[in-house]
Amino acid sequence: MLMNPPLPKHQTLKANATLNPHPEQIRESLFLTDDFFDPYDLLQVKYEMLRRVLTDDCSVTEVAAAFGFSRPAFYQALSAFKQGGLAGLIPQKRGPKAAHKLSPSVMAYLQKILKDDPQLPANELAHQLDQHFGLVVHPRSIERALVRQKKKRGVHP
Repeated sequence: MLMNPPLPKHQTLKANATLNPHPEQIRESLFLTDDFFDPYDLLQVKYEMLRRVLTDDCSVTEVAAAFGFSRPAFYQALSAFKQGGLAGLIPQKRGPKAAHKLSPSVMAYLQKILKDDPQLPANELAHQLDQHFGLVVHPRSIERALVRQKKKRGVHP
């Protein structure tokens, strides 16, 4: 039975997106009997899983299961480790990394519209984008993109 991790470490791991969401799935004896091996530390778990297969010549299927991972997850971790070392094992944010619908050309179009009518509300801008580009963009997303653009230019709202 796993004990709760020390609160400060738990908070740090969570803040760095390295808190293992399923420490209870680990059956590897080192993580159950040795205080050095922390089942809540996702980086440590993934690294030790990779090490067991690569240096101890253990079966991927058995090791992945013992560490609470699937075979595909093992191979994803291996690929990430080969590409980025230990830092490659840090989970990455999913989803778009930026306002992908509001490309530079779309933002230029919005600026052109706003040049003619600076007080145009965001819902009307959204309607214009739908008409011109066939893009469905929430008005609040447009407002945020315009604020980001002003900040990049050094103009504060």
